[in-house]
Amino acid sequence: MAVNKNQNQLNGEIRDREIRVISSTGEMLGVMSPREALRLAEEEDLDLVKISPNAVPPVCKIMDYGKFKFEQAKKEKENRRNQKIVELKEVQLSMTIDVGDLAVKAKQATKFLEQGNKVKVTIRLRGRQMAHANLAKDVIMKFCEGLKEISVIEKPLNLEGRNLILILGPNKKPIS
Repeated sequence: MAVNKNQNQLNGEIRDREIRVISSTGEMLGVMSPREALRLAEEEDLDLVKISPNAVPPVCKIMDYGKFKFEQAKKEKENRRNQKIVELKEVQLSMTIDVGDLAVKAKQATKFLEQGNKVKVTIRLRGRQMAHANLAKDVIMKFCEGLKEISVIEKPLNLEGRNLILILGPNKKPIS
């Protein structure tokens, strides 16, 4: 039977010459042969599980393996549930955007940042606007200036093809 690397060895699978054994109560029983340790585990009607295979000698613990696996699965499920997925939201501006429209876009970006998402600010340069990219940069910088309290620039402004792109992330420290 092949032993899976991410799975603990237990009972008869442990082939080391000597192992350090911990009892089911957490008490150190010392270094002994796996046969001796397995006998102690069987007396308590529990399993012998190798918990630290890289130690010298390897560390094994006497425990209820089924209960151990259940607790591990429960912890993993809890960690997956508490994990926050950060999305990249996009706000598109134009080079000729008016002050009122800029305020609306800033309000939309504020909502995204408060939810913990990143915001990609984009301006597409059309035709002759490519010759005046500095005006578009001014629009994006003015937009970022309004959001500086709640955001931090994660990727600086750069020109990709015909698009000027800047990425904002939510501010890590709380506002006080």
